[in-house]
Amino acid sequence: MLEVKNLCKTYGKGETLVNALDNINFSVNNGEFVAIVGSSGSGKSTLLHILGGVDRPSSGKIIVNGEDVYKQNESNLAIFRRRKVGLIYQFYNLIPTLNVIENISLPIELDGKKIDQEYLNEIIDILGLRSRVSHLPNELSGGQQQRVSIGRALMNKPALLLADEPTGNLDSKASNEIMELLKLSNKKYNQTIIMITHDLTLARNADRIITIDDGKIINDEKVE
Repeated sequence: MLEVKNLCKTYGKGETLVNALDNINFSVNNGEFVAIVGSSGSGKSTLLHILGGVDRPSSGKIIVNGEDVYKQNESNLAIFRRRKVGLIYQFYNLIPTLNVIENISLPIELDGKKIDQEYLNEIIDILGLRSRVSHLPNELSGGQQQRVSIGRALMNKPALLLADEPTGNLDSKASNEIMELLKLSNKKYNQTIIMITHDLTLARNADRIITIDDGKIINDEKVE
């Protein structure tokens, strides 16, 4: 469902030219859970932003369900980001004046669509947030806030769920809980997930690990 073809991203010119991504090629099957690992500055976050339609590549293609993402105009690219991609960030990025239900429902509200109450209730129960639905983000723990951000990412039933260091701001107990929730969404909803992490132990929760260094894929292996 995802094909990355000859993907390159450069910054600067001449002597200051930096190859953030250097001819990246891989594909991801529907329902696959892929971890992308690499040190700081390896290009993994740049790759995630391009996969999510946030940052344009210098060259190459991103194809999602047969559609060339960057052949679209800006208006259609915005629709792609809103409807086809769910993003989970390290720092949650919740709206501080909205409660749990409102934050989770936000993508549907922005899209002008009717909220599927049954699906919303199912997500709230799976995330263990039933007793927190009227709470604001500053009334929640870090782990609870990240649960809300996962719920928000799932609400549009995206083709791709992209997680950028989703446990980087959490203690080990909360980190394990978030990883279990990601695995659950992968199995229960057949959700395709690509997760960026520098933690190889967390990466081993995925079906497959892609290792990036200096903008190049240096390893791509199935997790036993």
